[in-house]
Amino acid sequence: MHLAFALFKYFPHGGLQRNFRRITELALERGHRVDVYTLAWSGWTPEHPNLTVEVVKVPGWRNHTRYRRFGTHVQKRLADNPPDRVVGFNKMPGLDVYYNADPCFVERAQARHPLYRWSGRYRQHAAFEQAVFRADARNHILLLSEAEKPLFQRWYATPDDRFHLMPPYVSTDRFAGPEAPHIGAGLRRELGLGEADRMLLMVGSDFRRKGVDRSIRALAALPESPRRRTHLYVLGKGRAATQEALARGLGVADQVHFLQGRDDVARFLFAADLLLHPAYQENTGTAIVEAIAAGLPALVTGNCGYAFHIERAGSGRVLPPPFTQAAMDEALASMIDSPEQPRWREYARTYARRTELGSRAEHALRVIEGPRYGEHG
Repeated sequence: MHLAFALFKYFPHGGLQRNFRRITELALERGHRVDVYTLAWSGWTPEHPNLTVEVVKVPGWRNHTRYRRFGTHVQKRLADNPPDRVVGFNKMPGLDVYYNADPCFVERAQARHPLYRWSGRYRQHAAFEQAVFRADARNHILLLSEAEKPLFQRWYATPDDRFHLMPPYVSTDRFAGPEAPHIGAGLRRELGLGEADRMLLMVGSDFRRKGVDRSIRALAALPESPRRRTHLYVLGKGRAATQEALARGLGVADQVHFLQGRDDVARFLFAADLLLHPAYQENTGTAIVEAIAAGLPALVTGNCGYAFHIERAGSGRVLPPPFTQAAMDEALASMIDSPEQPRWREYARTYARRTELGSRAEHALRVIEGPRYGEHG
């Protein structure tokens, strides 16, 4: 098949981007031809005879303006060279399949000032979302978070049969094997952490949305003894200046480390004592299921799409909404040296063994390769 994939930006360490790459690689393994259209591309230089990557240059200072022009350009390119399927990894018109990595935009916008809904940014994103989810659109939707489905249906009356719930995707290197403790211990030595030190981990881009500030405040609120021997490591792409200033103001700057995107995330998962994922907004939260695969206990907020996996696994704590900093501070203080740590780790590993955590690309390709919506294969 001739497939066209469209996404706004590709960079190595984003959750959507890693899933895009795995789906692309699997499509190529199956012999498909893949044309990729994107506004920005960095960190992966694939060489395959059946893969082309077109980095689209469009004018515009604001992202939403560039997204609109990107959508128009892609439509023109596809009209000149029609593929068998058009797959979007961001919301845009003209898709046969949409990979739904983002929450319902219009629903989230209701919490903002009413004047926001008169802005160009709102109108652009709302129009692209409507193009995908309106009741009469003829596309499949690869749904990552079941909690988002009723929100889309509330605004667009999207039929049930267009949604296809995807399992989480966890790359194979994240699963804890017999060598995981040795790998983790090696990294702790590299970082200068002793046996009594505690290592907190956050993984994900967009530091503000992931709740890095909440983690820093909880670290600073620990009682003196555990606070002095606890370090927070933040992996991912984002602007750290604001968070670093917060850490300085709270007196924990020397214990908060921003390492940006890494290719050895698995080592950190095996080395850490606790994953923190107190996101303000999170459609899924891939780091949550990666922690389960690695046997790492986690403290997460209940608004994360994958928080239910922690509850089902029994491998940590989920903070119910509405979030309060006091509740997180108490939870971290109780978990940091908890005697439950070995049990949480064993429960995580057991859950990972019996739960489908690694086959999202196969599920996605099954829908992409199948008939268009409304057709019969």
